[in-house]
Amino acid sequence: MQHHAPAAFTPPAVSPAAIPIDPVPPLHAGRKAAIALHIVVVGAGLGGLAATHTLAHAGHRVTLLEAASAIGDVGAGIQVSPNATRLLQRWGLASALQKSAVCPEAIVFRRYDTGERVGYTRWGSTMARDYGAPYYHIHRADYHAMLLRLAQAAPGVQIRLGASVVDVQPDPNAQGGPSVTLASGEVVHADLIVAADGVKSRLQAVVIGREAAPRPTGDAAYRATVPTELMMQDPELREFVETPDMTAWMAPGRHLMAYCIRGKKEYNLVLLHPDDGSVESWTADGSAEKMRADFADFEPRVKKLLSFVDSTLKWRLMDRSPLPTWVHPKGRLVLLGDACHPMLPYRAQGAAMAIEDAAVLGNLLSRISAKEQLPGFLHAYQEIRYTRASEVQSSSRLNQHIFHLPDGPEQRARDAAMRDAMAAEFDPAAASNALEGNPNQWADRSKSQALFGYDTDLEADRWWEERGRALPAQSQRQVQGKL
Repeated sequence: MQHHAPAAFTPPAVSPAAIPIDPVPPLHAGRKAAIALHIVVVGAGLGGLAATHTLAHAGHRVTLLEAASAIGDVGAGIQVSPNATRLLQRWGLASALQKSAVCPEAIVFRRYDTGERVGYTRWGSTMARDYGAPYYHIHRADYHAMLLRLAQAAPGVQIRLGASVVDVQPDPNAQGGPSVTLASGEVVHADLIVAADGVKSRLQAVVIGREAAPRPTGDAAYRATVPTELMMQDPELREFVETPDMTAWMAPGRHLMAYCIRGKKEYNLVLLHPDDGSVESWTADGSAEKMRADFADFEPRVKKLLSFVDSTLKWRLMDRSPLPTWVHPKGRLVLLGDACHPMLPYRAQGAAMAIEDAAVLGNLLSRISAKEQLPGFLHAYQEIRYTRASEVQSSSRLNQHIFHLPDGPEQRARDAAMRDAMAAEFDPAAASNALEGNPNQWADRSKSQALFGYDTDLEADRWWEERGRALPAQSQRQVQGKL
């Protein structure tokens, strides 16, 4: 039998050049900044590519610096929830998503040892109906290729590979103004530096003035994918492909999340378990045998799935408290995405939050008319994004507790509450505000509305109408004091 071994860097299913961009209305309603800035974006991950796209379409010249010598991505499956999908559609990627992503019909919670279904929330067409955009599962490499396609197609963009940033000068009063220094010794000047250099951001310490040490969550994760052609040969596994739900098996101290990606050709597995000496890395190899041993008490279908895996990636999950600020005091260096709010994978909103950051930053800077306004706009970006990102971080941490309860009274109460929410799915008359606070966070209608119904452009436009028009008359201190 041919098994599947995940690679550290997985190529996209389609090359970026072949990815279609739909004809869509101009970004920011066609609005361009009255002054064109030179913006350096550090890091060509999902957030950096998205920011390059939105800032270029705001009328700015963007230089994207990436330390790697080739642009690729790491990992396997990733979730694209409606709050991100609506932006991707707005940017012209609706057709590309439909071709390569999978729209899950529901999220299903199961007991680890028996496979009994204890929770269910319908997704499918209801996501588009209730929140204005679909929910998708996609391979991270395909997602990355889509955003790379947008960045390459945007006007005034230069993408430089092998450009590792080793130092930054954020002071606009320094000779030549703000700049980054590359490992080669080259100095690149800019009006604004956007640090999208990920969870291990080197520029984060420059912004907050100290190192922000991460905290171990106590968990580590295995990642692997299985070809669905193997699953289709087994009557017990076939249903996971034919009905593409996102399925979570909950267990004491562990859980397994699984779903289809790449047009249902691959089945993505993420297995959370107690950390036993792993490292904080997306590319570290794990032991498939150890993985099977760690989940040996799971139901027979899970054991079959894991038997298809020859090798796996494994990484330690680290938590970080919200930072005191995302904006350097000089107002010319700002953090974006995982560099300022890394998300744990218990609710899988990390990429969505980075996409939202990019959308807000681009929208705001489409309105700038003088460099002196930069500190005000950057603090507005932080104000709009800070509370939301922090709340999503907290929601993700909550799921660690919910999913990993030991067998006993609290676990039985969790399952009973999830069953009540599941009953409401099949009897709409039973749906009520009683679902608020349900341990199935996706069944909590108010929480889902806040998460999935969020529209970054509306938030940025609202800030502008309520306070932004007065920005030229405000001092930097006045704007900073609003957070």
